Amino acid sequence: MIALSLAEIAEIVGGQSHDIPDPATPVTGPVVIDSRAVEPGSLFAAFQGERADGHDYAERAVAAGAAAVLATRPVGVPAIVVDDVQSALGRLARHVVERLGTKVVALTGSAGKTSTKDLIAQVLQRKGPTVWTPGSLNNEIGLPLTALRATEETEHLVLEMGARGIGHIRYLTELTPPRIGLVLNVGTAHIGEFGGREQIAQAKGEMVESLPPAGEEGGVAVLNADDPLVRAMASRTKARVLLFGEADDAAVRAENVRLTELGQPTFTLHTPTGCSDVTMRLYGEHHVSNALAAAAVAHELDMSASEIALALSEAGTLSRWRMEVTERPDGVTVVNDAYNANPESMRAALRALAAMGKGRRTWAVLGQMAELGDEALVEHDAVGRLAVRLNVGKLVAVGGREASWLQLGAYNEGSWGEESVHVSDAQAAVDLLRRELRPGDVVLVKASRSVGLERIAQALLEGPEGEGAVR
Repeated sequence: MIALSLAEIAEIVGGQSHDIPDPATPVTGPVVIDSRAVEPGSLFAAFQGERADGHDYAERAVAAGAAAVLATRPVGVPAIVVDDVQSALGRLARHVVERLGTKVVALTGSAGKTSTKDLIAQVLQRKGPTVWTPGSLNNEIGLPLTALRATEETEHLVLEMGARGIGHIRYLTELTPPRIGLVLNVGTAHIGEFGGREQIAQAKGEMVESLPPAGEEGGVAVLNADDPLVRAMASRTKARVLLFGEADDAAVRAENVRLTELGQPTFTLHTPTGCSDVTMRLYGEHHVSNALAAAAVAHELDMSASEIALALSEAGTLSRWRMEVTERPDGVTVVNDAYNANPESMRAALRALAAMGKGRRTWAVLGQMAELGDEALVEHDAVGRLAVRLNVGKLVAVGGREASWLQLGAYNEGSWGEESVHVSDAQAAVDLLRRELRPGDVVLVKASRSVGLERIAQALLEGPEGEGAVR
């Protein structure tokens, strides 16, 4: 974080100083919410959670080097006391972003946010110092923590914004107002909480409503031309609109799209200033759309087509358990995509598995997609059917009711033999796979985060068979 004195921070957040011997003491380290992550000069934000109260760790944080604690009550060590730590953190983030004048790129969407954010970060880093959201810390706490990592040297701030209801994106954009706003897609993730795709579109569209007008203020809305609900958001913004996708009127588009024998996308990137060939290190055709979105942002920040293409071709995975591909010494390929799942990402992962597994036996080890509400049965059934249509060798449905719906879909699509199996838990899946996997097989593991199927992928990579390097 930029250097600010405790007195300045107290004024910015509207807090009261307690037990601070010298208000001129600067905060020179990061703002953290975990006392174990404190560095010399940090500001420790004490949140009260369901299982732990950060205030109980205030003394430990200061002993570890924190300059002070942001808290809701005096804690016996230097502290700035506020009514609400989350709100104070947001005010501090907004102040820092406004003071720095950093170019803020924000993105949202139902699927692909984290992968696209990681691509944008890796591309923009080649142009100048860039700070981006780590993993999927895209909420009202993670976003200000990311913004507060920016320094005077930061040229680009790339922020992923998540939503579980109307108003969430608006709140986040008020904390860190973007100049470039990207909307990837409107799908069915969290549809049980939103109530429908129209409500999701309304929420995601808050991104483009927040943008400054085109012209001197330079607002740009980067929209997916292939998603009607996203394209329609053009009418909700005063910013200039830039379309990406496969549509003929998309300014940033891909031609000659195909997959390599390993399932990695290759295509010709077209931008308004030129074209260049891309061969990605990532797996699955769905990354083409993610790459185009990243290319559109980079184009707006004055990168050439050849610079963008090279950066996309060399970009890897920055966040764990997202199409993380490991090849074991015995030739079994494990694809750990277990960080999260929704119907759109499930379909994309299954198609990637089919592409990667040509000529090889393929396994789809799948679990529940959470928060689908009334759509849960239909969507799990559809994913089970898709596995059969893509000729996936074997479906292993893991868990309870939702897993049974996955298997039901496979049955209804014509998988009557041993092509699909329903197991009760992750250990049962591991036992099955250890018995039946053969050299050369490709195994996809995917489910919502709450299911924890990454344990299956990790177990398959343990021992002498699993000493391969992640690629």
